[in-house]
Amino acid sequence: MPSEQQWSPQPIQSARHTGGRVVVGVDGSSGSLDALRYAAALAHWQHWTLHIVHTWHINYPIAPYVLDLSEMESAAQDAAAQTVRDAEKRVLGDDCPLDIRRTVEEAPPARALLQASEGADLLVVGSRGLGGFSSLALGSVGQACVHHAHCPVLIVRPHSREDEA
Repeated sequence: MPSEQQWSPQPIQSARHTGGRVVVGVDGSSGSLDALRYAAALAHWQHWTLHIVHTWHINYPIAPYVLDLSEMESAAQDAAAQTVRDAEKRVLGDDCPLDIRRTVEEAPPARALLQASEGADLLVVGSRGLGGFSSLALGSVGQACVHHAHCPVLIVRPHSREDEA
């Protein structure tokens, strides 16, 4: 015999996720800042670590033995770290409560993001970064991530066609 007591909804409490990680590629472009914004919101919601990845590359001269490249490499590393700091400050502010991990290295962006995606719960990238082909709907890094990442990939698109230009 059914009970006379009516069912009443109980407040839903989500289980606190631990050990999760969302990876986001940041290159300083507006698309990557949007991706960082999404990734930070997801990390906050799921209580995951936010893993920011930024890469840099030096086009070495044909005869590298002629120059002292250590100063050039140091300057590139400093500029890359500054790009990440600027993106964090602009998107996350000064008092961000998230657990943040950073990877800043000399490497092709797609390779670094794919490597960082190993063991991650989500990879977030903008639809286009600083590459020279603005007419593409999805840049080469995003293409590589969609096809080869070790976790689900979220591509963050601009809000409108005007935002893409």
